[in-house]
Amino acid sequence: MENFQFCISTNVLFGKDQIENLPNIVSSYGKRILLVYGGGSIKRTGIYETIKSLLAQYEIHELGGIAPNPRIENVYEGVRICKQQSIDIILAVGGGSVIDCSKVIAAASCTEIDAWQMIINRMPVSEALPICAIPTIAATGSETDAGAVISNLATNEKRSFFSPNIMPKVAIIDPTYTFSVPAAQTAAGAADILSHLFEQYFVPQSTFMGDLLVESVIKTIIKYTPTAMAEPENYEARAQLLWGSAIADNATLCNGNKLCPFGVHGMEHELSAYYDIIHGVGLAILTPRWMRHVLSDATVERFARFAQNIWDIACSDDKYEMANQGIIATERFFKSIGIPMTLSELGIGCEHFEEMANHAVETEGLLYAYVPLTKNDVITIYKNSL
Repeated sequence: MENFQFCISTNVLFGKDQIENLPNIVSSYGKRILLVYGGGSIKRTGIYETIKSLLAQYEIHELGGIAPNPRIENVYEGVRICKQQSIDIILAVGGGSVIDCSKVIAAASCTEIDAWQMIINRMPVSEALPICAIPTIAATGSETDAGAVISNLATNEKRSFFSPNIMPKVAIIDPTYTFSVPAAQTAAGAADILSHLFEQYFVPQSTFMGDLLVESVIKTIIKYTPTAMAEPENYEARAQLLWGSAIADNATLCNGNKLCPFGVHGMEHELSAYYDIIHGVGLAILTPRWMRHVLSDATVERFARFAQNIWDIACSDDKYEMANQGIIATERFFKSIGIPMTLSELGIGCEHFEEMANHAVETEGLLYAYVPLTKNDVITIYKNSL
């Protein structure tokens, strides 16, 4: 078991009507709030009015319209508001993009350093505004982790940023707030959750406990995603997905494992940066192609275990057959929940593969992944995904 430091500083309030605690939460930080949200779904579902009513005595400034792959321009506007209005706390209501954007705003508002330079140079964060996150989709788990991903469309870059100081102070996680999420977005969110779990599972070394924990959450997401899609107001299904999302990306499950960069995430960031596609969809398309590409004598035992423990593939002496059956089952699951499984279906061709692959290797640490990926490896995986 590897050494680790574990501190999840987010105070999680999980369940129906936990929003009623919002005034008490905000009061400990100040009176001036920046409310950050996406395309307006929180107004259609009534969450917006609930928040405005509960916080009627507070000074609320708004930053709406955060895109699914949050832009650096959104961050700049949020920083401008925070500095001009002396914001005390950021209230991030929406999906992972909204929460990620809020995290970088929180850090950049406490420095004179340009936000994009802070991201690409991975500068340390000594201070950040407090964040209260209210997720409205099960996907990234950004409400309880210390990472953020921001896009710069001008340079075709999508970069990750990490600091324990940008982790939300509070997360209000109410499964009813995900009832209105359409089936396609529910599926894409599930693919994102599963990718985070694969990131912790396909590693150089893992623990007995870590394997069982990650496997249990993978099976939970597989079990409840079709139910949530077919019965959008099924509370148990939404709750299982939302809690699975929250714990899938903050080391709760994998402490003691030997972690490393995950090739699929690094490759997908390039797809989103160039083509602005839905993150979870890109992950689902790349995942089975990555699995086939890295399957070898060195990894076959791991993939055979994955096939047996996740997909109930019968154990046999032919580990390669088991592994391939597990990969096929993974691909079939993504297809069964309606995710397009080729880049061609998204209108993506091979014209940018070389520069995308080169940038992914340079910026995402792919040479240090579970199976190291070179530029040529990445190009091959992209081509196999067409």
